[in-house]
Amino acid sequence: MSSIELHAAQRDELETIENLMQFYTYDFSEWLPLKLGESGFFNILPMPEYWRHPATRPFLIKVDGELAGFVTVDNRIHLPGADYNIGYLFVSRRFRGRGVARFVVSTLLSQLPGQWQIFHLEANQPARLFWATVMPGLGVGAFTLHQQVVDGHPCTFYRFACPPLSS
Repeated sequence: MSSIELHAAQRDELETIENLMQFYTYDFSEWLPLKLGESGFFNILPMPEYWRHPATRPFLIKVDGELAGFVTVDNRIHLPGADYNIGYLFVSRRFRGRGVARFVVSTLLSQLPGQWQIFHLEANQPARLFWATVMPGLGVGAFTLHQQVVDGHPCTFYRFACPPLSS
């Protein structure tokens, strides 16, 4: 059994997340017309405003002490009444299918009670299958599904409330 850790990224670790965004973008280039730049990298602009925003919470994911990905929680809400949104979730291919993303999402929900939205591009079949499988087992009770277009792309949204842990 692997040891999975989720820890809040410190200011000096944001560059690591921005580096991992190349791999995140590479994965998304399967569903969106994202192009490589002449240098061989995707032209990803630095996101200082995103990182500085008080509602943005970046986390690094490690498996057995090895960097395995990242996740961000923010308040970029598309459904009224939601407090939290998973902005980015990336698990390196080598660690996929091992329960890492499920652990990460479950941990975040237990740490941040409130109203949530989680969404994915409808064209992203792995995400569609992941969320359809994971959502019923997260213990959040009832959730609603919503279809909405974001930046011209059809998306599926999960909307639910995550109660505080009882003591």
